[in-house]
Amino acid sequence: MNTAVRNLGASLLLAASCCFATAASAADVYDQAVAHAGRTSDDKKRDPVDHPAEVLRLSGIKHGMQVADFLAADGYYSELLSYIVGDTGHVLLLNNAPYDKFANNAWKERIEKQHLTNVEHRTVDPANMGLADASLDAVILVKVYHDLYWEEPKAGWPKIDVAGVLDQLAKALKPGGTVLIVDHSAKPGSGSSVATSLHRIDEAFMRKDFESHGFTFVRKSDILRRKTDKRDQISYKPPIVGMTDRFVYVFRKG
Repeated sequence: MNTAVRNLGASLLLAASCCFATAASAADVYDQAVAHAGRTSDDKKRDPVDHPAEVLRLSGIKHGMQVADFLAADGYYSELLSYIVGDTGHVLLLNNAPYDKFANNAWKERIEKQHLTNVEHRTVDPANMGLADASLDAVILVKVYHDLYWEEPKAGWPKIDVAGVLDQLAKALKPGGTVLIVDHSAKPGSGSSVATSLHRIDEAFMRKDFESHGFTFVRKSDILRRKTDKRDQISYKPPIVGMTDRFVYVFRKG
């Protein structure tokens, strides 16, 4: 082997090592967020079910980003995002009034006890969320997209203009901004028909919905798949709660 070939091989090996080290370092941010000191025991019990480090890693959210956690409830993911984006980033914890009531203000306790100074809670009306144009690098919707199609006025949940919500999110995202979607999967071809009865949604319907509002599919993951779920039971009640088949998708604006 001549010197030129040896040098080329060494250069390629060095480049590969640097790329691997960079990827590993980036990945560590998500693991470190989950391992952050002071997280509650309830959140730690949830981690093995939701695999938050793996899910958030898919989004590419990183230090310094401006991120919205839409219908965040008690802010489980908002806290993790707070650690990931750091002191130069910002997290909007967005709830509508029913979600605030459902969470029983647990988001407030989380922000105060965990000193999440870069997390801002807002109670928004989905019809007019007041998000500034091109102000966000990423938006996450975790197990809540189906709720946009949920209709139960007697339970305090009015009909939502889904197209209007998606258009607002698209406007609020910067060019190239990302959307992370996690939700309970319904049977293929069911569309949004079981959003109210089972709190599930058809993933093909979801993908078409986002693509029709200017989002480009980037990637998906089977990390939360459960083949044993027949997708015919309500997602948040026993015996299937915590064991539903869930899809994970990432889209990019534009």
